[in-house]
Amino acid sequence: MSKTIDLAILYAAQKKLDALINSKHHLTYSETLEERKLAFLVELSELANATRTFKYWSQKGSEDRLRLLDEYADGLHFLLSLGLATGIVVDKISYIKSDDSKLTTHFLNVYQLFVEFMITNDQRAYLAAFRSFLNLGDALGFSHEDIIAAYQNKLSINYTRQENNY
Repeated sequence: MSKTIDLAILYAAQKKLDALINSKHHLTYSETLEERKLAFLVELSELANATRTFKYWSQKGSEDRLRLLDEYADGLHFLLSLGLATGIVVDKISYIKSDDSKLTTHFLNVYQLFVEFMITNDQRAYLAAFRSFLNLGDALGFSHEDIIAAYQNKLSINYTRQENNY
């Protein structure tokens, strides 16, 4: 089943936040490209940790849905920022929903495809990683509306953090 998410508004919002941060800290995209890549991997790892999907030794369940959405939104912020930093901005991304229901597989796919993007910095690899991230969102039960609302909520928090010298 093919799905499409409209990202134009999110890229525009991320561009404004990035401009504020870059101006405030006297930075450029090129100076922070590697940090943005690592930040995405850290946020993806925080999401994996919150799901506890890989913790086969534990019986404790996942954190609540709102926490997972918050962690997912953090990752989305950095994916959008990386698109802006590398000049890869698309209004919409279409992807085919995966039949694999195993969260661990989804996380590993995102990591693998993102590493390819880290090496190449090209559009094909970026879009493949983004599609995989969207599939992970589907596997977590997030609708596009959930994802956009979580992003916008985190955007507001990020502006407040900048105002308070976070």
